[in-house]
Amino acid sequence: MTRRRATLLGVVLSLLAGAVRAAPPVWTVHGSRGVVVLFGSVHLLPKGLDWRPPALEAALARAGDLWFELPIDRATDETAARLTNRLGRLSPGDSLWSHVTADQRTRLEAAARIVGLDARILTPLRPWMAEIALELAADARSGGLVSEGVESRIQDEAPSAARRHGLETVAQQIGFLAGSAPADQIASLDETARELIANGPTYDRTVRAWMAGDIAGLRRDDLVPLEAAAPAIYRRLIADRNHRWARILRRLARNPGVTVVVVGAGHLLGPDGVPALLRADGLVVDGPADGS
Repeated sequence: MTRRRATLLGVVLSLLAGAVRAAPPVWTVHGSRGVVVLFGSVHLLPKGLDWRPPALEAALARAGDLWFELPIDRATDETAARLTNRLGRLSPGDSLWSHVTADQRTRLEAAARIVGLDARILTPLRPWMAEIALELAADARSGGLVSEGVESRIQDEAPSAARRHGLETVAQQIGFLAGSAPADQIASLDETARELIANGPTYDRTVRAWMAGDIAGLRRDDLVPLEAAAPAIYRRLIADRNHRWARILRRLARNPGVTVVVVGAGHLLGPDGVPALLRADGLVVDGPADGS
């Protein structure tokens, strides 16, 4: 076992043993007739992690409606596979390396080695897809599994009576990524490579911060670098979507009963986060401060 794998195993075991207090952040939005319980997720998690806060469990038991970023079903998976294959790959004969500088290529190849990915896999990919490939490889190397992620677990285990919904379609979500300007995609990809080279995979640190409800730490590690390196992508992928979702949540808060909304934790942080936007609009939102 390599030193890196031994270190990562130690982190995962400490999480499983409860060394990190299980307190992922939960917000409660009080509307005129009901409440919306807002939970920030990590999409990939290690097997066996006890992450469910009591407030979320109580809300799921009473929820009439359950919202995710995307519908969780086979049709969504099939559409995602088809669109990423079509929009995530360059034209035949083209190469990622012809769109980046020599220094950027060196960093990308080094980052790929760090996460155990053959850099040749990146060659036919558009920059946004290459960045996803690096991030997924980094998370998987650290023990993260889609099947253990928050959305998968809640979809499978929440009461069947709770009606499932999606805030977006998979075509919209992939469009946000694929429609970004190529220069912005490359800037974001290069920032991810720089972070991996400087710090290695940060998955374990992200999970620990999430488990501890460390809003400031999550924002510092996951949002601030993106906003600095590629502000246009930050606006497109984070801020603009948060504003759209906040408008939907304002409507949901007028519905009677309990609604649970589960989105990536990064969408709930800072002044552009959904809770901050709802508070600015005058709604009462119980839960952590924005971490600014």
